[in-house]
Order: sequence, then C-alpha cells, then structure tokens
Amino acid sequence: MTLLTKEFKNNIESKLFEKFKYKNIHQVPRITKIVLNMGIGDAKEDPKLLDKAQEELTLIAGQKAIKTKAKKAISNFKIRDGMGLGVSVTLRNKIMYEFFVRLINIALPRIRDFRGLDPKSFDGNGNFTMGIKEQIIFPEINYDKIDKVRGLNITICTSASNDLEALELLKGFNMPFTTQNTN
Repeated sequence: MTLLTKEFKNNIESKLFEKFKYKNIHQVPRITKIVLNMGIGDAKEDPKLLDKAQEELTLIAGQKAIKTKAKKAISNFKIRDGMGLGVSVTLRNKIMYEFFVRLINIALPRIRDFRGLDPKSFDGNGNFTMGIKEQIIFPEINYDKIDKVRGLNITICTSASNDLEALELLKGFNMPFTTQNTN
C-alpha cells in the first residue's frame, strides 16, 4: 500500500464522509485514474517524433505509453485517417498513486512562477484537467537528451458526482490550489 492510499483510508475518507454526510462509505469519492496525453502536431511531417515522445511519456508515467491516431481525415490540416498524432497513457491503482505523489511533491514545485492550480479547471463531473507546458519539470527526463520541449495534459478522474466533492478530495491529498479569485 502506498503512502497516499494509507492517508486516504486513515484520514481523508473519514473527513469527506463527515463533511458531505454520505449514507454509505462507498459513496466517498476516490481517484479512479490519471490520464496523461501529449499531442504531437509535428508528427505529420516527421513520424520519428512520436517515438521520442512515447519514450519520454513512458519515463514520466512509469508505464508504457501508446501512440494515438487520427480518427478521421482533415484536409485543411493535412491529416489522414490513421495518422499518428500523439501519445497517451492511463494510470490506475498503485502506479497512479506513485505518479500522483511525484506530481504533487516534485514536479509542480519545479514549475517556473508556480502560484497554484486553478480550481475552475474541473469539468462539471468531478474530473480535473491541467496542462503542463514543459515535460522537463519531471526529474525522470534528462534535459540533455530531449530534442524539443513539449507540453502535456494531465486529467485526474474521480468518482465524485460534482466539482465541490472532487475539489475537497484533491485538497485532502494536498494538491496546491489557488485560494484567491482571479478573473
């Protein structure tokens, strides 16, 4: 059992149960999966970029990333059906919690001018999505071996029924959200 799963079972679960007055302990929201996605628009000219991005995302996630392909052709963007355009990985269970610990404690503090995550980035169903501009904030990436700085999207999917429950869940895990209202 990882450190975060113990923390969830011992502290966070009981606090959420009391705060939202659930009837059953199984109604308490949990993190179900974390999806990492890296879109590579330049891959239509050079397919080798996908291999490099796949290696980097595999290092970051600790699990093999897969190449994603275009579902339909778009002539204005010179994209054909089945052309490789990105890489993606879905993390669950132990690997998910290990990545989540590294994200909160190591990667997010390494972001330049980081002031916290926007609590408005929830989708309405309890899922949180954030974008990272540089993959080099992760310590697994060797800065000397990268060919190009790429960004990636991280989606944290929860079993929460609304954004407020999901926000409280992620705050329980010490995720750094901004408190001030920035319009």
